[in-house]
Amino acid sequence: MPGAQNGEETHMTTPSMKRRGFIGATGAAALTTAALRPRSASAQAKLVLKATDVHPTGYPTVAAVEAMGKKLEAATGGRLSIQMFPSMQLGGEKEMIEQAQIGALQFARISVGPMGPLVPEMNVFNLPFMFRDEKHMEAVIDGPIGDELLKKLSDHPTAGLIGLCWMNSGTRNVYNSKRPIEKLEDLKGLKIRMMGNPLFVDTMNALGGNGVAMGFDQLINAMQTGVVDGAENNEPSYDSGQHYRYAKYYSRTGHLMIPELLVFSKRTWNSLSKDDQALIAKFSREAQQEQRQLWYAREQESLKRLRENGVVINDVPNKQAFVDAVKPVWDKYATQHKALIERIVAVR
Repeated sequence: MPGAQNGEETHMTTPSMKRRGFIGATGAAALTTAALRPRSASAQAKLVLKATDVHPTGYPTVAAVEAMGKKLEAATGGRLSIQMFPSMQLGGEKEMIEQAQIGALQFARISVGPMGPLVPEMNVFNLPFMFRDEKHMEAVIDGPIGDELLKKLSDHPTAGLIGLCWMNSGTRNVYNSKRPIEKLEDLKGLKIRMMGNPLFVDTMNALGGNGVAMGFDQLINAMQTGVVDGAENNEPSYDSGQHYRYAKYYSRTGHLMIPELLVFSKRTWNSLSKDDQALIAKFSREAQQEQRQLWYAREQESLKRLRENGVVINDVPNKQAFVDAVKPVWDKYATQHKALIERIVAVR
């Protein structure tokens, strides 16, 4: 599922009764307000658009959306603005998606994983070693393929979401509390948390580890108690969550490279004017590029901080062995998307 949880990505925890109450109350209030507002006045009314992310203030995806909010506010004379709720304040990705669908919030930065059931082609981005490198991935999401997949999500009759843009979430690598991973055998017996998508669990199992599906928000407790030995993620997520306190070995396996999505509530979208929709679409595409620069800078900052905190970082000497090991995953999940995969491979 890019998601958390990675960004993170898919969070499959069950919402608490309290949170469900908040969602229901907020959604009902939003709908009531919209119903009571006179149509002639709605175009001029000030509107605060809620945005949310699992990551903290200062994280590249959070900062990019906040910057977009400033542009939107300036362009509309303060009529439209964005209020950010970072650090899972409104729940994990599952709850974020649910709230966007009912219009209780507007912007959500989510992983590709939860969208796979709605747009099966997006599962291609979840395949291990799908992209040659980050430049290849960026060329794909910046081009016709990226546009087509966003449109498929926006046009889905029941998704309730508008796909605005893609965001970079780097390369995912394995970290654990036991030892560096230099060869496949080093993963044997290690319980590694994976995002809640069977494809990801199958990937870790194919590499020789024991994949454990779990929400990002459960991970620290699971590492503390030994439920898992570690997880896999990009450097900024590993750093910002301070997971190195529990798993100091960070091995650059590079098994996943999954772009993330910024989505918008279709319920709210349909209530906006065409001009406002166009502004949000324009600034979102600019955010797609701006977030990328923030991401590269954050990767370097995180690597420096990790080394200062005694993290043992290593590269995998024989990456091809890892690529060969996941062939069963490709056989299981990729055959139905052969034409799309060929198009992705051909992108230069």
